[in-house]
Amino acid sequence: MTRAGIEVVTAGLEAGPVKASRGITLLPDTTLDAVMDEAFDMMVLPGGLPGADHLDADPRIHELLQRLHRKGGFTAAICAAPKVLAGAGLLDGRRATSYPGVLDKMELPRVDVQLESVVSDDRVITSRGPGTAMDFALELIEKLSGRETRDQVEQGLVR
Repeated sequence: MTRAGIEVVTAGLEAGPVKASRGITLLPDTTLDAVMDEAFDMMVLPGGLPGADHLDADPRIHELLQRLHRKGGFTAAICAAPKVLAGAGLLDGRRATSYPGVLDKMELPRVDVQLESVVSDDRVITSRGPGTAMDFALELIEKLSGRETRDQVEQGLVR
């Protein structure tokens, strides 16, 4: 997304480094509390467990997602994180995808679970997992900056 000139802000649930599901340590730019009142065009949730469970259990995440959705912004999630969108009520009546077994195991009669790599339903974008991350990122770029920017970024990736 930074290749497309999009400003990206990463926020942790609390201050300090975040240990990802595969043991990689990430250092967010800021904390969630510090950006609670900021206006964003899109909120993207990373996948992995137990991270997606931590996000889903945090009422601030649901509040931010619902507020952004009401204001017409984009919400997006990959891998196990679409469960957070479901928990916030944003997948009701929509098509969505996730890591195999995540959405399927939840009782979501109003969600049309798909097997596609990336599913975009209005302003809600979901993706299946690590192998679909590049397609997911390109879809996010297209939503925020248009097809021409997406194509320019994709060309530079030499896919």
